[in-house]
Amino acid sequence: MKPHIHVLSASLFMALGGLAQAQTSALSFESAWERLKSSSDQLAAAQAGVDSKTLQSQGLEGLGGPVVQLTAAAYTYNMNLDVNLDPVNKSLAQIGQLLPSSLQSMGISLPQFPSSYTYNRSDNGSTKAISFVWPIYTGGVADSVRGFVQAQGDEARADADKTNQSLETQLVQRYFGAQLSARAASLRQAALDDITEHDAATAKMLATGVISRVERLQAQVALEEAKRQAQKAQSDAELAAVALARTLQSATLLTPVTPLFVLTQPIEPLTHFLSEALSRHPGLAKVAAKQAQAEQLHQGQEGLRKPQVFAFGQRELQTGQADWVAGVGVRWTLFDAVNRDKLAAASAKQIEQAERTEQQARSDISLLVEKNWRQLEQTRRQFLATEPGVTLAKEVLRLRRAALREGTGTVLELMDADVNLAKVETERAQVAYDYVLALANLLESCGLSEAFSAYANRAEVRIEGS
Repeated sequence: MKPHIHVLSASLFMALGGLAQAQTSALSFESAWERLKSSSDQLAAAQAGVDSKTLQSQGLEGLGGPVVQLTAAAYTYNMNLDVNLDPVNKSLAQIGQLLPSSLQSMGISLPQFPSSYTYNRSDNGSTKAISFVWPIYTGGVADSVRGFVQAQGDEARADADKTNQSLETQLVQRYFGAQLSARAASLRQAALDDITEHDAATAKMLATGVISRVERLQAQVALEEAKRQAQKAQSDAELAAVALARTLQSATLLTPVTPLFVLTQPIEPLTHFLSEALSRHPGLAKVAAKQAQAEQLHQGQEGLRKPQVFAFGQRELQTGQADWVAGVGVRWTLFDAVNRDKLAAASAKQIEQAERTEQQARSDISLLVEKNWRQLEQTRRQFLATEPGVTLAKEVLRLRRAALREGTGTVLELMDADVNLAKVETERAQVAYDYVLALANLLESCGLSEAFSAYANRAEVRIEGS
């Protein structure tokens, strides 16, 4: 590949945010995929969701087991109690009136208390106790909670798998799109180089009177058109290179070394991919996880209707005479303001919804797989049909060169042959790219994106970027 294919202009750097350097490094598709997996924030976020649910599931493994608690408290208090003694004094006065008159004449009477008395008490201390509760039977509620969280983890893994496969398809588009653009730029530049030589030849021929002024002008027009096509192809190649670098978060440009490819023989039959899709597609795994969540929720609702049996105990932590209690308890909700029948019916409807969603998903996925499989086969046949056109264009170019040497052809005819060869070879590369992308779409729709490199290695035809 010519160096100018890889080097971006300064203006393009500024327009696209700029890469640090215009250097390039070779990168295979497998290496690009490994690099994307390690640098993608989208994949990292999906994996964080999986890890979160995994840890949550692990944290709930012991749900429904014994719970032991240690409680301790330190306290201090001050207590005041006001006692009203007026009733007592009145009672004493009444009793004093009942004394013998001889005692009363001597001035002897019962004593009187103050009208009120304040009692004060203060102290401090501490208390410690250990207690436990052990659910013996919960109606399956604990199992439902664990199963629900586990199903949420399955859903997170399905989402992560879908993200993984869609990103690989996106990488195929960017990676081989850069290959296609580089190939087109190389072909247009080669055609421009040839046409430039032919244009110089027409200038000499005009000077010697071999061709007319009109033919000279036609050659110049052809040259300008070739320049325009080459510049456009070059710009497209530069943009595709930047897109690939951005996708892989690279500070330098990357040169794809895995070529465009085509398997000239049909791949596995449609039934093979339908079978794989119905067992591996992340969308079906997600629907299954949703159904499992609905089932666990329904079981939990039913479990709340059942009695719950638990053991319990508590003992003060102190020497000597310590208070303690232990026993077995039963709790059964006989009436609740929440309508359990309605909640159970709602969760049953969620199960039905998940089941019907699964049926629709299977139908949609099967249709998508068949569409992608047929598209791949159509593109394969279209690629094979381009070979005669390329052969013809090369032969026409050879004949035009020979005719010009013998004086029976014109420079314009040779220029047209150069342009036509670049055109048909670019179209052939475009069909190869369409094939590669169709293969990636088919594999993604089957949950088989990781098999892409294996198919690439089986290809009989490879089209290099330059």
